[in-house]
Amino acid sequence: MLKIEKNNQPKVKPPVKELGFGKYFSDHMFQATFTLGEGWHSAKITPYQALQIEPGASALHYGQALFEGMKAFRQTNGDCVLFRPEFNCRRLADGAERLCMVAPPQELMLEGIRELVKIDRDWIPSSRGASLYLRPTLIGTESFLGVRPAEEYLFFVICSPVASYYAEGTAPIKIWVEETYIRAAPGGLGATKAGANYAASLKAAYQAKQRGYAQVLWQDVGHEYVEEVGTMNVFFVFENEVVTPKLDGSILPGGVRDSVLTLLKKFNIPVNERKLSMKEVCSAYETGKLKEVFGTGTAAVISPVGELSSPHYKMVINEGKTGPLAQRLYDAITGIQYGDQPDTFGWNHKF
Repeated sequence: MLKIEKNNQPKVKPPVKELGFGKYFSDHMFQATFTLGEGWHSAKITPYQALQIEPGASALHYGQALFEGMKAFRQTNGDCVLFRPEFNCRRLADGAERLCMVAPPQELMLEGIRELVKIDRDWIPSSRGASLYLRPTLIGTESFLGVRPAEEYLFFVICSPVASYYAEGTAPIKIWVEETYIRAAPGGLGATKAGANYAASLKAAYQAKQRGYAQVLWQDVGHEYVEEVGTMNVFFVFENEVVTPKLDGSILPGGVRDSVLTLLKKFNIPVNERKLSMKEVCSAYETGKLKEVFGTGTAAVISPVGELSSPHYKMVINEGKTGPLAQRLYDAITGIQYGDQPDTFGWNHKF
């Protein structure tokens, strides 16, 4: 039974032009608790509030922390929808298995998310390009000092009204190709949205921003093959095919990535998931066969890349402009999300 406690002191909603990304939070949150022997229990929606966890909680000491990112949209006809929520529930469950955590059943996750967004429906912006970002999170809360999986967990969901993820908005961004640090290694946590993944990326991302770049393009442990951008999967448009690195266990399987693959096949555009070296990318650029580069992710949807640079080269892609395929895909996905195009794939879920 889902308990609901309404916030009797609702916040003032910020203007859309001030939203940015992840700066504001809605009035309510969803919580559920797992205890060994009891299973999942105490599901509730409460006012947005600070968490109370023990100082010895496993999330704080052993990194048992996992999250998702998903969005709710207000469509042009006034309907409100969640975009591909089952994908995120499945991915969180897969990540929990890798981190030896206990994920809530999909039914519990979806019920909590739907009811939370219903209650905070007024927080979904009506402006095109803005949405309500949801952050489902799973952490180990058992208090102990010893390297083993926790026996108690907290699952919670918070909501944040957002606009563009990047300061550039939908304009092409500049990416730094990282040649010193790595984000993930074979057999590691690269395919999960574990908090540890992002901690490992912070130093290189900070250094890239100091150089004037929006994000980092990560390579494999040998700094030879492309993996992903810090917050996105990545696609390369060559003369005769579109290529994205295949999922080999060190790359996060993105929902928008999956949507793009589906759309490219619908458009009858050749697309391959395969290993792609930076040497091949540089060669294609030099011969004029590299036409576009773009990232895909929940936060930015489709993010055109206008420049790829490292200490050894600087590639200005498509004259630093948004390419036609990136624009077509952005229009198709946001058209479905905002209800301007028919959702023939069943991606939207009304609530």
